[in-house]
Amino acid sequence: MVNKTQSVLFSNIKIKGNITTKESIIIYGKVTGNINAELVETFENSNIEGNITSKNIFIGGKFKGDINSDRVYIRKVADVEGSIKHKTLSIKEGSVLKIITETKK
Repeated sequence: MVNKTQSVLFSNIKIKGNITTKESIIIYGKVTGNINAELVETFENSNIEGNITSKNIFIGGKFKGDINSDRVYIRKVADVEGSIKHKTLSIKEGSVLKIITETKK
């Protein structure tokens, strides 16, 4: 089994600028910029303004922008505004959405 590297942005961290990683990123804080990663995971108090490109994304917290991901999971604590291009999309009851979706082939 290969151990993958995870980057974690804690709730007290605010970033203005783009983030690129070949592995995974877990976000509790605020990001203003685009994110490109293998896996993106955000939580209830996170706040992201920008576009996300990934293989897998788990969204919780506030997100405003466009998502391009193979698999998108929207948690019940998510507040999402933007467009989502995906292969699979899972939405939990209770999330707040203002989105346009498109299925990728």
